[in-house]
Amino acid sequence: MLEKIDLSQSLTREEYIQGRTRYQLQLRELAYQLYVQKRTLVMVYEGWDAGGKGGNIKRVTERLDPRGYEVFPIAAPKGEDATHHYLWRFWRRLRPPDEKQILIFDRTWYGRVMVERIEGFCTEEEWKRAYREINEFERQLVDFGMILAKFWIHISQEEQLCRFEARRDTAYKSWKLTDEDWRNRERWDQYEAAVEDMLLRTSTLTAPWTIVEGNDKWFARVKTLRTLVEVLSQELNYQPMEPRIVDTQFEKGESDMAKKEEGKKKGKKKDEKKGKKKGEKKGEKEGKEKK
Repeated sequence: MLEKIDLSQSLTREEYIQGRTRYQLQLRELAYQLYVQKRTLVMVYEGWDAGGKGGNIKRVTERLDPRGYEVFPIAAPKGEDATHHYLWRFWRRLRPPDEKQILIFDRTWYGRVMVERIEGFCTEEEWKRAYREINEFERQLVDFGMILAKFWIHISQEEQLCRFEARRDTAYKSWKLTDEDWRNRERWDQYEAAVEDMLLRTSTLTAPWTIVEGNDKWFARVKTLRTLVEVLSQELNYQPMEPRIVDTQFEKGESDMAKKEEGKKKGKKKDEKKGKKKGEKKGEKEGKEKK
């Protein structure tokens, strides 16, 4: 399944700004409708290490009312969480729509059928049983009136290596890279098999997965925003207004990063052209000297 995903999809700078701004404004309007209609949106984020989940979540929440959402970064269970069934720590984080309308889980209950399966933190019987438990859990959420949106952010093994190396070589990003990330990378094939099983056995009519092509971060962010707008529009029976976008400039901070990325691309092309020209000139000189 995953090998058929087209990871070459990308957006230009203008397409990204237009799409991001449009869907962010529409999502903000729909988030208010969640509050009005007393509904809860539960977002599930899973994906490869360095897949871009954090940046994706940042763009989803960028224009939302901060009082209406909460992000839960999920790591290995500790303390009281470790003494209960693995789903308990997720049940206890759910909030009524009067408190929070959007609940975002950065890593989720799917750790049971991925990292816990691969690392041997649970028995084979336990992780195989988890598919049914997870489907039932999600069905209960939907039957109660919650809206569930599940995203798997997919990148290639080569792209992951590039991002790992960029984190290692960039001082302010190096904290993101750990020895565990490198160790997990060595088990790519095992994790890929687990992901395939997870997507096939837990993508249901009530809670389908959306696979996000993540090699291009701009494409991934816009696809996630667009999917949320489409899902919420249908579930809430509400069509948000089409915003008129005038300013297509990056916000401060983002513009610098975008310029650097574009500068690198242009730099590579210039280097390639210079290399060709130097090679041609060198060949001409050598030819004259021989004559």
